[in-house]
Amino acid sequence: MAEKPSEKSPEEPGKPGEPGKSGESGESIPEDVWAQFVQDSERDIHTSDAPKEPSARARMVTERLRQQEARGELPPGWRTGPAWQEMNGRAARRRKVWTVIGVVLAIALAVVAMKPSLLPGDLFGTGTDTDEGTQSANPLPDETAAPTNAPSAAPGTPTVDEPFAGSPAVRYADGAAGIVLPEAKPVGAFGKDQVAKALAQTKSLLVDTNLDRKTLLGGTPETTLDKILDPKQPDMIDDAKSWLRKPGKDNDPLWLFSRFDPDEVRLVGDVVKTRGRTTFKAGKDGAVVIHADYTFVYPLALADPDSTEVSRTIVRRILDLELLNPAKYEVTPGRLSVSRYDQNLANSACDIYDGFLHPQFDSVEPTGAPPSGPTTDPYDRSQELDKSGTEACGTVSRT
Repeated sequence: MAEKPSEKSPEEPGKPGEPGKSGESGESIPEDVWAQFVQDSERDIHTSDAPKEPSARARMVTERLRQQEARGELPPGWRTGPAWQEMNGRAARRRKVWTVIGVVLAIALAVVAMKPSLLPGDLFGTGTDTDEGTQSANPLPDETAAPTNAPSAAPGTPTVDEPFAGSPAVRYADGAAGIVLPEAKPVGAFGKDQVAKALAQTKSLLVDTNLDRKTLLGGTPETTLDKILDPKQPDMIDDAKSWLRKPGKDNDPLWLFSRFDPDEVRLVGDVVKTRGRTTFKAGKDGAVVIHADYTFVYPLALADPDSTEVSRTIVRRILDLELLNPAKYEVTPGRLSVSRYDQNLANSACDIYDGFLHPQFDSVEPTGAPPSGPTTDPYDRSQELDKSGTEACGTVSRT
């Protein structure tokens, strides 16, 4: 390695009063040249703002170095070996490169801080991966029309901490937030406020029969039976109550209500995912017909508190409710009548009619009759429900 250059310049001029001091080459400096050098130096001190012209001494040194270079007599460390000037140059270039990288890195870190999902995976453990099947960082917009196809596959496996992983429902709204009502307007014999009340009653019914925790664990949806449905509709309320008291194949409360046996399963977490839409139109004789089409996704585990296996049951319901014109029908003003109820119950044991949904778990031997119907995708909301009245129990393509 070359020796580090001295902090002194190669030629140090003699002190004042020492004319004729020899340089490192052994050549003496003429007195007239030295006097001129001192005079030039004093003038330069007092006129530092003036343009600088090389002094005679500087010109002499430059010329001597040029002659030495022509003879090949270079000072050690000037260009031979890992010359310091070149090393400093490389260091400067490295600093410049790292400065540019540093600026880019700072910008990248700022962007990632605002949107961690830009990183592949979840390097910083933010839990905001946007892949379907993880936390719902990217919820779906409200459903305003029938979808045209089934949702794409979602990666992941459900756990007690992430019960919707691996399901399109991870992007569904939570509970009642997924029941978004349209703006009310006058229809038939009813004004805007009356229509708005009927829509609100429809939402209350859906919440009471499909989301209320007491109902889900086997309770009676009292709000629906006592405050929303019209007691004057023939048989409707009486039938529903009898289904709850004594369920059976021809008296199944699951036609209207989502219920689980708390001795068999427990709900995982506090969230049921909801996806669907509500519409309304004018009906016969000035009535308002409200159409509700919703899918509810229930995360479940076995009742054993130590069990960590998670399964999901998916229920799609279509309800047509009517606000009938009191001038044409004998009804209770402000109450709703049921004109249609259809449902698809996915991942529940076949041919068990005890009034409860029975989700299947991989760790438990299947119960009920073997499925004999077609395979369906319970998340495909682009398909109409079968209105033929057949009750074939099929297989689900995913849960």
